[in-house]
Amino acid sequence: MPEMNSHVPQHVAIIMDGNGRWASERGLPRREGHRAGAESVREVVETCKELGIKFLTLYAFSSENWNRPRTEIKALMSLLKGFLRRKTPEMQKQGVRLHAIGRLEELPDDCRAELEKAIEHTSSNTDLDLVLALSYGAREEIVDACRQLAREAVTGDLDPESIDNDAITQRLYTAGIPDPDLLIRTSGECRISNFLLWQISYAEIVITRKYWPDFREADLHQAIAEYARRHRRFGAI
Repeated sequence: MPEMNSHVPQHVAIIMDGNGRWASERGLPRREGHRAGAESVREVVETCKELGIKFLTLYAFSSENWNRPRTEIKALMSLLKGFLRRKTPEMQKQGVRLHAIGRLEELPDDCRAELEKAIEHTSSNTDLDLVLALSYGAREEIVDACRQLAREAVTGDLDPESIDNDAITQRLYTAGIPDPDLLIRTSGECRISNFLLWQISYAEIVITRKYWPDFREADLHQAIAEYARRHRRFGAI
């Protein structure tokens, strides 16, 4: 039997999928699925903090999501703004530090202002780092890192021959954040969906059939128990 990893992961990343289907199956507008999903966010954040998990990254809005109907995008941005307003005082009390990754300049001005305010107000917290992936795409992230490397090479600040894994890692949106140990995807879909492609090279992946609005503390515990049963070899024997 392989040795079991009994440690709680340091970094959990979640693809929060199934909000729209959850709403449709209940005869509700899609925005109600996103609204219900906010309760799952609250519960997962609290559970991660209780378990001693240090980093939680949530795939909140992908670069591809801009292709959705305008009414849905407007509802999502409104929910994001309201979530940040309501939850920032709670994050301060709970010791949660907020980060955001993605092409944030593409967010509406009012959402970006609310996001920047929440990040600033929670910047001194140390119990849990909560990373929201917003207007995020992993391919775009790698492209942006490559552009940064090219700019530095053109100005002579970087020798192209010195470019290695670390050089790329340091120029990703997630620079300074450890790679995820565990990636969870809800709704039963077996896709990565352009999420943290560089960072999840050695992450353990757990798929649950539950839609995100139904994902609760017990489901997170179950995913972590599955993670603990696995033997992480990182390419070794």
